Amino acid sequence: MNIQRIRGVLLVVSSIVVLVAGQFGAVAAAAATHKNLSKPVVSGNGMKISPLTTDITIAPGHSGTVPVTITNVTRQTEFLQPIENDFIAGNETGRPALVLGSNSYAPTHSLKRFMVPLSSITVSPGQSRVVNVAIHVPKTAQAGGYFGALRFAPTTANGVTGTGVGIGESVASLILLTVPGPTVQKLVLTNFEVQQNGGTASSFRTPKDLALFMRFQNEGNLQEAPFGQIYVEKGKQVLYQYNFNQNQPQEFILPDSARRWTIPLKNLGKFGEYTIGATLTYGTNGQSIDVTKTVWIIPTVIIAAVVGGIILLALIIGGMWVFMKSYKRKILRSSRRRY
Repeated sequence: MNIQRIRGVLLVVSSIVVLVAGQFGAVAAAAATHKNLSKPVVSGNGMKISPLTTDITIAPGHSGTVPVTITNVTRQTEFLQPIENDFIAGNETGRPALVLGSNSYAPTHSLKRFMVPLSSITVSPGQSRVVNVAIHVPKTAQAGGYFGALRFAPTTANGVTGTGVGIGESVASLILLTVPGPTVQKLVLTNFEVQQNGGTASSFRTPKDLALFMRFQNEGNLQEAPFGQIYVEKGKQVLYQYNFNQNQPQEFILPDSARRWTIPLKNLGKFGEYTIGATLTYGTNGQSIDVTKTVWIIPTVIIAAVVGGIILLALIIGGMWVFMKSYKRKILRSSRRRY
């Protein structure tokens, strides 16, 4: 085995080590129209409210009515005072926060200012009453979204109002008004991450408990409900598809707020490179958001094998280097003896 041949072997081994290390490093992101969108909900005091959410569109200078049904499922007559409130985004999970107080309003997008005050009602046991929420939109109202809620407070037969019932959004009827005109619809996807038990990474040891974390920021002046499809691919094969926010009522994002979703991912194998993608749509003009992220599933045993292989190659290279050095010395000694 001559020196040139040994050098060639060393070059090939070095290339393999660089390739393996590189791959390992890479493995190791004008009229009113409305729709009632929800089922009845029973409050803690036995009153059933329907619908949970209503979308309504009213042009400036026009009026509209939202019917809300309250049902008494108790065995006694209930004296109730309908109360109108604004609501804002309470947190990024989609739980609204009511703006309580008779003289309190949301700082922006206040629907309460357009709502006509309501009179108290009486609901007999097992009976229902329809409360018509009248909304008058001024001619000067700016285009955009306005948000309010109707809840009920118990009163006495003499009209003395007690503690409000239906403070949570689960027992209040939410009303989302759209005033048509030149609006801004801008939804920004700020986070698109694959997580495992709350931790974000680009490679994982196991596909167990993987989830897609998405966060949107609404920078427009209308409520937005993004929807579409989440998918998992390996190569060109689609392994999993998930219909995102396509059920009614859709989950929405209020203006000047953010909302997050965590979606479980399924059908990923124990090893390989996977593409997580989303094709989403929002807004009246069908604005689209397309995004993908690549992740690796690499079991610990494979990582150990690769690391062991790299160490083994390093030992082989080191041994060959020592051998080369020793061999070269022998050749030099042999040459000196001849001369």
